[in-house]
Amino acid sequence: MDSLVPVAGPPLFLVARGDLAADSVTLSGPEGHHAATVRRLRQGERADVTDGAGGLAECVVAAVAKDTVVLTVRSLRAVPRPEPRITVVQALPKGERAELAVELMTEVGVDSVVPWPAERSVTRWQGERGDRSLARWRATAREAAKQSRRPWIPEIPAPASLPDLAKLAATAARTIVLEADATSPLSRLPLPEAGEIVLIVGPEGGITLSERATLASAGAVEARLGPTVLRTSTAGAAAAAVLLTRTARW
Repeated sequence: MDSLVPVAGPPLFLVARGDLAADSVTLSGPEGHHAATVRRLRQGERADVTDGAGGLAECVVAAVAKDTVVLTVRSLRAVPRPEPRITVVQALPKGERAELAVELMTEVGVDSVVPWPAERSVTRWQGERGDRSLARWRATAREAAKQSRRPWIPEIPAPASLPDLAKLAATAARTIVLEADATSPLSRLPLPEAGEIVLIVGPEGGITLSERATLASAGAVEARLGPTVLRTSTAGAAAAAVLLTRTARW
């Protein structure tokens, strides 16, 4: 190895599904502005494009105008979904920590982040406020996926109730609830090679006994992350990293 510093690849831009089928791709709107004005791409430079659903095109800049960049497609490939799939159920954090949690988990490699209004969550998503919060989570995931060069953008579904989580736990290959007082360490739990691994992260006040009982009856197991207690906004990314190091994905 010549260097311990990773070499950054070409920038990655997002287009709508179906736009990768042509011989050229035109970046316009916010993506075009970012490419032309912020990144200042020039003719002949490399740039990659994804549809966020596994489609990845390696391109070269053909032309640049104000807030518009035309790319010539050199090659196009479909990147399979990673296995096993990692889903994090994230209890709603307060304020900007919510976007931080989504950003970190996206960069690490989480495939889906499910918002959860747990009993002890201080934040509540209601009406238009909830719609705006969900939109911010999705926008954060998109931008973090581009920054980390992921051809698959994490899914951010609508908030899940406790019964929803019980159904998810019952169908997943493995469901893990992070608990500081759990006897089993996360680093030693048996993991499936395929299917879905669900990781449930509670709020700052912790998951209630009734919630824990419901999840346990659905097949979830509890595990501790380590000797320290992380905030809810960072626990998901740290725990996902532990899981990923024990799979073929890392």
